[in-house]
Amino acid sequence: MQKANYITREGYLALDRELKYLWKEERPKVTQAVSDAAALGDRSENAEYIYGKRRLREIDRRVHFLTKRLEILTIVDSAPKQEGKVFFGAWVKLEDENENLHVYRIVGTDEFDPKKNWISINSPVARALIGHKIDDEVTIMTPNGKVYYVIVEISYTELKS
Repeated sequence: MQKANYITREGYLALDRELKYLWKEERPKVTQAVSDAAALGDRSENAEYIYGKRRLREIDRRVHFLTKRLEILTIVDSAPKQEGKVFFGAWVKLEDENENLHVYRIVGTDEFDPKKNWISINSPVARALIGHKIDDEVTIMTPNGKVYYVIVEISYTELKS
């Protein structure tokens, strides 16, 4: 299965902000710190110099990754025709067999966040929900067997639990 390179507008802007911060603020500070540490002499035992060079490599790797990633991402904005069905960017309220409610948002792989209940479009839960509407029952295969949910609510603005 091919992975989707979708991202919400908010997610794209967050990655773009991170890239700009790293390139325009963080990297110049660390470069100056490395330069200052190098001026102190023996670099082999200079912890500030060694740490600074390591941090520069980390920043450069992340800048490279973000630059390449932002080039291939597709920003997906919700459209009015999506209302009532689960698609990318949707907030979905589900009820399980024990009448417990769960709220998830379907987002791109670059922005999923379990703490916020944001799940990747490529996750089994999201793949099972795509295209369904309110009152549909969905079956999700888990390592412990099948789990059944009923879609209670769908929105393209944030839902509360």
